[in-house]
Amino acid sequence: MNEAVYPRITTAPPTSFFLFGARGMGKSTWARRHFSQARRIDLLDEGLYQNLLGDPSLFAGMVRVVPDGSWVVVDEIQRIPGLLNEVHRFIEEKDLSFALLGSSARKLKTAGTNLLAGRAVWKTMFPLVPEELGGDFDLERLLRFGSIPLIWNVENPRSTLEAYVQLYLREEIKAEALVKNLPGFIRFLPIAGLFHGQSINVSAIARDSGVARTTVAGYLEILEETLLASRLPAYEARLRVRERKHPKLYWIDPGLVRAVKKQLGPLAIEERGPLLEGWIHSLLSAYAHERELYEEISYWSPLQARGVEVDFLLRRGNELLALEVKASSTFSRSQLSGLKAIGDLPEVVRRILVYTGPHELKVSQDIEVWPVNRLLEALASNQLWP
Repeated sequence: MNEAVYPRITTAPPTSFFLFGARGMGKSTWARRHFSQARRIDLLDEGLYQNLLGDPSLFAGMVRVVPDGSWVVVDEIQRIPGLLNEVHRFIEEKDLSFALLGSSARKLKTAGTNLLAGRAVWKTMFPLVPEELGGDFDLERLLRFGSIPLIWNVENPRSTLEAYVQLYLREEIKAEALVKNLPGFIRFLPIAGLFHGQSINVSAIARDSGVARTTVAGYLEILEETLLASRLPAYEARLRVRERKHPKLYWIDPGLVRAVKKQLGPLAIEERGPLLEGWIHSLLSAYAHERELYEEISYWSPLQARGVEVDFLLRRGNELLALEVKASSTFSRSQLSGLKAIGDLPEVVRRILVYTGPHELKVSQDIEVWPVNRLLEALASNQLWP
């Protein structure tokens, strides 16, 4: 089944916008569906790219013939950031709206780049979520191979994921000259994969990758700016330096993190916890970007109680929602230590343990145990908050 058959939860803003997402997320397919009558300029077309690189004024000629008030789609805008000056001009002069698609925001954030002075919304596209997959959703398959649209439902997801990582290294890293030491970055990737769902230890990553600490910090920024991973900060009840903890690293997709580790065989028991936790982080991020699920997300781990932790703490206004994720198919009260401890924070209005078992339980006044499907229903119907 082709990924184009899946309707996405991504909505199109009424005016110009950037839409970012890692390669293979379906941005171009989505844009063709939603802007079928728009003028399309694809910077992945190497001939067009070279022509515009040599003479950027050609872009103005292509856009000038578009009727006033119309839409223009520019794919892979990060390849020629200077075109945004012309985009800005045509928004003002011809009342054109632009859908600006990209697989990396890194080049657009460099000094001097015209980011349209707030005239364009920033949006992100994530891997396919169960609401989009419908009856094709399969948790076991998703944890093993992920749900990047390019990968989903291909005949050989394992080889496609391996090729995906090589494409990332070739097209994003090497072609765009994002790193000076490509062998060092290649060594870094599987080490960073091992830290999926864990607090980031820059010194350990640097040692195992054979590069400097400052280099690792730059590599982590590249992962974030090419939209393959993100860092989750620790919740700080009081802003004291001694309370600050290292952020956690989450890759955007279970199949991707397994691919960078070169571990695409059957799921191992020890993988299931981090993969499930990371996938739910990606789900929460997708719904936050598209449906404003929360305003901030962090994890909670008090200094005074070593080993006590809550995976995700969502903030919306003055309210907090605590979410703990367990890959176990059976429930035990010992799994509630973090959720019980976080009850001391007065802003917490709901505490939820998500597990892979079948039964929904009410443990106390405000601690609930949900099967994964219950969480998916709450996200799709916007009923996560009480």
